[in-house]
Formats: sequence, structure tokens, C-alpha cells
Amino acid sequence: MDFKVSDVKQWKEALSSYDTTINSMNKPDLVSLDYFYTKELPSIIHQRNPNPYITTPELSKLMKWKLTRGKWRPRLLDFVSSIDEETVKSASEKAFKSLPEVSKAISELTVLKGVGPATASAVLAAYAPDVAPFMSDEAMVAALGNSKDYTLKQYLVFVDKLQAKAKELSAEGEVFTPSDVERALWSSAIGAKIVASSNTDTKSSKKKRKR
Repeated sequence: MDFKVSDVKQWKEALSSYDTTINSMNKPDLVSLDYFYTKELPSIIHQRNPNPYITTPELSKLMKWKLTRGKWRPRLLDFVSSIDEETVKSASEKAFKSLPEVSKAISELTVLKGVGPATASAVLAAYAPDVAPFMSDEAMVAALGNSKDYTLKQYLVFVDKLQAKAKELSAEGEVFTPSDVERALWSSAIGAKIVASSNTDTKSSKKKRKR
């Protein structure tokens, strides 16, 4: 998916293929983890009025989702799983209160051991998808041309780009959030990789038959 494309229909198709892409990755845990992250966690957080927060088990499950959907780094899971409950609650409460000031919100969360800007962005995206998108490799490459720089500075550039794209796509009567844009980009990139991989497998099996 070319980030510069302004055809809403193409973006809607990419976004609507998200669940199919999750299912086609052959990671059984990912289906249930993604359901938790995209459907359950947001409502759980918002039910905690007047001061929303997340718990250590929820942060741990969110980290598992992030690592299963992307690159597996078990040490990060160990770090967040061992953080004191009150510390996670306090940091997330402050972060959510800081929005829409994304920079401050990220900084409140990255005091937690094992939580960098990318994991912090996943926490914010669960609470405020209309403000802060998740910092996935695939969306970073599509929007910025690379995914090597996991700094707060780079994330803020990423946020600006995805917020602007969401606004552009919403201008035609549709409602697109920055998180919708991220999921569409991720789904498009992963879907293309799956197709390319299956084509390679088909070609190699044909070669074997010829021998």
C-alpha cells in the first residue's frame, strides 16, 4: 500500500483485510491476543472512570500481542511482567491524562522497564486510537521509509503523518483514525509478504516436480 494513495476505497479494502491477515499468519495465539487488544482492552480501560489506567497483566498481554504480531523479544515480556502493579497503574493513568499531548504521554510510559516508545504507543493506541497509532515496523516503513529509529522524536513525526492521512481519508464522509491507517498499512504489507512467500513455495515445488 503506497502511503501517498488518496483513494479511500483502497484504504478501506486494506483495513477490512486486517482480520484475514491476522488469521493467515499461522500464529494461533495471535488471533486471541489481537481480539483482546483491539476489542476487549479499549473498553476495559474506558470503563475505569474517572481515571483510566491499565494493569500489569494487561500490559504483559499487550506486550505479548506486540511481539507475536511483530518480532519476538522474550526479555521485554519478562521485564513488563515483573513491574509492580501500582507503578503500571500510576504511569498509565498519567499518560492517558496527558493526551492529546502525545510526547508527554509517551514519556510517562517509558519510565517503565521494558517499555520503549513502540510499546508505549500500543498502550496509547488502545486507549485513544483517534490520537495515537501503534508504531509498527510496517507502518513506519510505509509512512517514513524506514523502521530502524524507535525514538520519541521519530514517533512524533510518524504520528503527524498518520493523523494527517486519517484526516485526509475522513474528509470524504468516511471515518478513519490514525490507528485505522496503521492497521491498513500493516495488513497491506504483511498480506503482500504472505502472497510473495506462497508464490515462492509454489515455484520451488514446481521445480522439484520437474526434477
